[in-house]
Amino acid sequence: MKITNQINNIIPGLIKELKESIINECNVETRDHLGLAGRTEIYEMLDCILSILFPARYSKEQVPKDELALFLSDIIQHIIYKFQKHIKEVLHYRCEDDKCDHCGCDDRAYAILFGLLESLPSIRRMLIEDVKAGYESDPAATSMDEIVLSYPYIDAVATYRIAHTLYREKVPIIPRIMTERAHSNTGIDIHPGAEIGPGLFIDHGTGVVIGETTRIGRNVKIYQGVTLGALSPFDKNGRPRKGEKRHPDIEDDVIIYANATILGGKTVIGKGAIIGGNTWITSSVPPGAIVYHNVYAPR
Repeated sequence: MKITNQINNIIPGLIKELKESIINECNVETRDHLGLAGRTEIYEMLDCILSILFPARYSKEQVPKDELALFLSDIIQHIIYKFQKHIKEVLHYRCEDDKCDHCGCDDRAYAILFGLLESLPSIRRMLIEDVKAGYESDPAATSMDEIVLSYPYIDAVATYRIAHTLYREKVPIIPRIMTERAHSNTGIDIHPGAEIGPGLFIDHGTGVVIGETTRIGRNVKIYQGVTLGALSPFDKNGRPRKGEKRHPDIEDDVIIYANATILGGKTVIGKGAIIGGNTWITSSVPPGAIVYHNVYAPR
């Protein structure tokens, strides 16, 4: 009885305090156009799109060749039915913040969705080049199938390429939800705003960070712990430097070994350069150069 009375005394005040915080301090839970069901449905839509790109890795059951067309048709129709509603919700959410008087979010949501679906063949072609890069670069890889089915960078890069397509269309929130799930699952953090060419191989991957304004060319190899980051995310007044080029450019055929840190929006790593492990780079490196941390090795 004493415990029951204590609970009854606590609950009204607790509810009042939580309700006021939810409504007044961070009102995402009460916004009319942000019903993302705790991200769960975005994850479901992402898995559906990934299952189109790599059915063997992401579909819930094996898909025989003679049923592949039916499988793809069912998945695409499911995405069209459900995903446009979520895109529309976040577009309306942005309109509320921007106080848009002439909202065309419904039509734009369909245009974005169909644009994403039409881009899937080209995204898959890029991903096949990413898979080939892994197979050709890793002596431990026994087949391309092994790369597709087990290597974590495939999950991170495939998710990034989907999210990047939405990011370019200025879809708010959803691209970050997608890439942050891949970050949680793989330890590879790729911002959806980064521009990454085909043939990317991220070996091992844990701890890799690729910032929003990074540009990466073709056939680049990155090892675990690499950071492609901002030299300083703040201006002279301590405010975040939004809308600026903050992260480096990595040109074609570059190799970046483990735990290298490359910072700055004006930093360019030239074509074919090799960046050694544990290096700290804040200025450009010419094409073909080799940069390494000189460690004393006793005889």
